[in-house]
Amino acid sequence: MTDEVEGARQFRVDGPAYDRFMGRYSRPLARAFADFAGVAAGLDVLDVGCGTGALTGELVARVGPGGVRAVDPSEPFVTACSDRHPGVEVRLGRAEAIPFADGSVDRVLAQLVLHFVSDPSEVAREFVRVLRPHGVAAACVWDFARGMQMLRMFWDAALAVRPDAPDEARTRRFGGPGEIAALFDAAGFVEIEEAELAVESRYEDFDELWDGFLAGVGPAGAFCVSLGDDDRVAVRDELFSRLGEPTGSFALGAVVRAARGRRGGYS
Repeated sequence: MTDEVEGARQFRVDGPAYDRFMGRYSRPLARAFADFAGVAAGLDVLDVGCGTGALTGELVARVGPGGVRAVDPSEPFVTACSDRHPGVEVRLGRAEAIPFADGSVDRVLAQLVLHFVSDPSEVAREFVRVLRPHGVAAACVWDFARGMQMLRMFWDAALAVRPDAPDEARTRRFGGPGEIAALFDAAGFVEIEEAELAVESRYEDFDELWDGFLAGVGPAGAFCVSLGDDDRVAVRDELFSRLGEPTGSFALGAVVRAARGRRGGYS
């Protein structure tokens, strides 16, 4: 497998595993993000990096399955999204080479995707290509440094045990203000706007949270399962302590940075 699909490697897991780890956040986020992107009945929309279909389902609820297209580089996720949303055209593909025609949609949405693409500039150009004149592209990513408590607290615990841990706040792009907007501006989008969107998820107990990391989903899960037994136990204990040693249910919040821009007419 090439570096071009590095982001997909950490998401070759089954749909339920992803849902337990990240889907619990991406489902409520989908509603706020679709509002931000202006998704409404009568539009044709494209979900780039659809995963198991959290955003896809929200789009279907708004425009119907015939108006929704979706793409993802993970075969298990394409299968899961297709199974969950009959009538939606879901294709295997990368954000850098979207397998849909020029000028075929009114909205392009990329939820929690830009962190993992290999060539963001090419992704933005692909958004322009598939949009109709005056269509809107929108993208959002977790604020790893400040607003995604589940991942921030895991990486802080991991760093306490292993100072070389690949903290996503250090390794992932687009976590800061203005970064997505700058990407859209460079691609020629106009009327660019930014926003912060907030969601939260409730866990029944600490074990439910920890089991999500043990599924190996994403960079945090991949790092967790790569650890030796002693280090993994040490990270678990450190995370438990940082959370205040919860004995019952608790909630963790998350913030995303979002931006949208409008495509101009054809030249």
